[in-house]
Amino acid sequence: MTRTKKATLISLSILLTISTLTGCGAKSVSNEATATNPTVSGAAGSKPLIGAPEGAAPTTLVTNDIIVGTGKEAVSSSTLTVHYTLMAWSTGQVVESSWDGGSPATFPLSGVIQGWQQGIPGMKEGGRRLLVIPAELGYGAAGGGPIGPNETLIFVVDVISVS
Repeated sequence: MTRTKKATLISLSILLTISTLTGCGAKSVSNEATATNPTVSGAAGSKPLIGAPEGAAPTTLVTNDIIVGTGKEAVSSSTLTVHYTLMAWSTGQVVESSWDGGSPATFPLSGVIQGWQQGIPGMKEGGRRLLVIPAELGYGAAGGGPIGPNETLIFVVDVISVS
């Protein structure tokens, strides 16, 4: 084999390795964020059970489908009817849950925090998604209601209907 062909094969091999590692790196970041996320269990249609998170909170929005829905898909202009549970990352305590009130919440997606506006589109009716929302996409430095300043929010959201 000529020196040029060897150099070309080595270059291709290096590019393939870099491409593979780059892909693995992206997955690794995602897996790293997932490793500290709370566990979510519970059957579809029932209140989720959320285990407290461990470690440092992620600094970017994390979404994880627990149950993939099969109905109509949510888009940024949708009005949603959902059940949700909210946990504070810093305490691992549930702050609020629509399941406890017995009724789901209905609202336009465009009227809620940025973490929901970015993390809910693409969900389908019947789906359940974990959202871990950094403070800047939630209530920020001011906090709000029972949410303290700079709190990372953990939501488990069940989409009941999309209109």
